[in-house]
Amino acid sequence: MSGVRVGSRGLFNARCCRRSASSFVSSPSSSIYLHSFFGSRSPSVQSRVHLLSSSTSSLYSTATAATMSRPDITLYTAQTPNGIKISIALEELGLPYKVEKIDITKNTQKEPWFLEINPNGRIPALTDTFTDGSKIRLFESGSILTYLAEQYDKDHKISYPQGTREYYEQNSWLYFQNAGVGPMQGQANHFHRYAPERIEYGVNRYINETRRLYSVLDAHLAKSKSGYLVGDHVSIADISHWGWVAAAGWAGIDIEEFPNLKAWEERMAAREGVEKGRHVPSPHTIKELLKDKAKAEKIAEESKGWIQQGMKADAKH
Repeated sequence: MSGVRVGSRGLFNARCCRRSASSFVSSPSSSIYLHSFFGSRSPSVQSRVHLLSSSTSSLYSTATAATMSRPDITLYTAQTPNGIKISIALEELGLPYKVEKIDITKNTQKEPWFLEINPNGRIPALTDTFTDGSKIRLFESGSILTYLAEQYDKDHKISYPQGTREYYEQNSWLYFQNAGVGPMQGQANHFHRYAPERIEYGVNRYINETRRLYSVLDAHLAKSKSGYLVGDHVSIADISHWGWVAAAGWAGIDIEEFPNLKAWEERMAAREGVEKGRHVPSPHTIKELLKDKAKAEKIAEESKGWIQQGMKADAKH
């Protein structure tokens, strides 16, 4: 079955969505990225889905009848480096999934219904019907990637068998991203783009640390025979890194300094699953945006208000 994409600027009704989508209008391209770079904060839930032909279900991806019989996946996400990790993995696996788009400029992720899914109030989050028939609620991108790999990647398209050398190496690089690249680059984004005043110490501290982490990746990839982080094929370790590396310029980092990492990013971008998944739940246009310095600066400036407001709200808890 082939998915039919709903226009990114139109109205639709999707009965399978948890919340009404009848008044949905996708957010303008000018506000696409900033959220994830700040830490995947607020989301106003608006659903954007692919409607499968001859079906009332809203499902992303092209899925076979075999894969459709098991998953009951709903992805709660926004156009952020962390958010697109999950949609890319789902596309690589060819799994059907529903999407709830979270507008992180409006703190919807702090609403009670969402906190029932992720008590930390961040995206991405995912729900599914677990093997015992009950609903499972997952959050933290690394945890979700691990779940998808272990539950659905029986052919090891984006993972390696448990107990193998590659399995443990894959997890090492997955945690490297979750604990290092993501947090450090996220802070570089903040001090470089969103802080109410420019603090050179903060800017330099986090940009330089992100550059150091990039140099670790670059040196490792220089020795990779496959061109991927682990073993002979793409894995969740690669998927975890891609959205952040693709947005290096937003953090003030020149990817040209890291030729092996740049080649890896381009290799990943050429994959069909990455191309499909990166545009969920809205167009992924960070590279185009970075080519227009004035526009990038304007968008960053416009985003400072809601980011600071979100920080103040968090500080009250």
